[in-house]
Amino acid sequence: MSERIGAALRRAGATLAAAGLEAPEREARLLLRHALGLAPGGRIDPAAVFDPARFDALLARRAAREPMAYITGRQGFWSIDLAVTPAALIPRADSEALITAALAALPERVRVSRMLDLGTGTGALLLAALSEFPRAWGLGVDRSPAAAALAAANARALGLAGRAAFVCADWAAPIAGRFDLVLCNPPYVRRGDIPALMPEVARFEPRAALDGGVDGLDAYRALLPDLGRLLAPAGAAVIELGQGQAESLAGLAHAMGLCIAGLHDDLGGIARAMVLRRRTA
Repeated sequence: MSERIGAALRRAGATLAAAGLEAPEREARLLLRHALGLAPGGRIDPAAVFDPARFDALLARRAAREPMAYITGRQGFWSIDLAVTPAALIPRADSEALITAALAALPERVRVSRMLDLGTGTGALLLAALSEFPRAWGLGVDRSPAAAALAAANARALGLAGRAAFVCADWAAPIAGRFDLVLCNPPYVRRGDIPALMPEVARFEPRAALDGGVDGLDAYRALLPDLGRLLAPAGAAVIELGQGQAESLAGLAHAMGLCIAGLHDDLGGIARAMVLRRRTA
């Protein structure tokens, strides 16, 4: 069976619109380029004839609200391109606020030598930070073996394998030593709010990377007690937080002997990255 590309795109746009997607025509073109093996900006000839079988299989997945990044297997973050799988949360542009915050907190980039990324997932935060701090080495930690393996594969693909290592652990419990920069994007969604998230998130992304417990703060309670021993004297921890969580996170940090050194907004103007340092006498 064959079909003209223009007709297939119109059909796909209608299907995705019926599925509730906000930009169905754009997404149809993205799916088509992926199905045809074209570059993201590759030219599409509407008059060309093709076999739509692979395109239709991808279309069915997107109409079921599977995230585009899981369908294509790729996601851009900061200045790097990453492989993504359902083993890890898809990197978001809002999380780039953590890299901006890290650069502001540690302006002398060549002095940063050791980094730690807790809950590394795809490795997005650690690998983006390594791309900006040229003399640093980093350790990524994740509870999921599949996520740790994915992050390691991304490091190899980006030519950063010699500057990064990845291990499976429950937060920082087995980690010793001190770090100039600690990064973390923990699960912080309140458990009861997860079913109301976008279908792409609630149905497809790993629940363990989302579920922050009843009040959304469980992960912070687990990881904050270790930051004091992990941070070098002039080091900084940059932690992602959810909307409206700044006051609660600040209170937990103060109770653990940490001070708030900065708060950075995401692209939508929401406080997204908190910078913490060891409290000095």
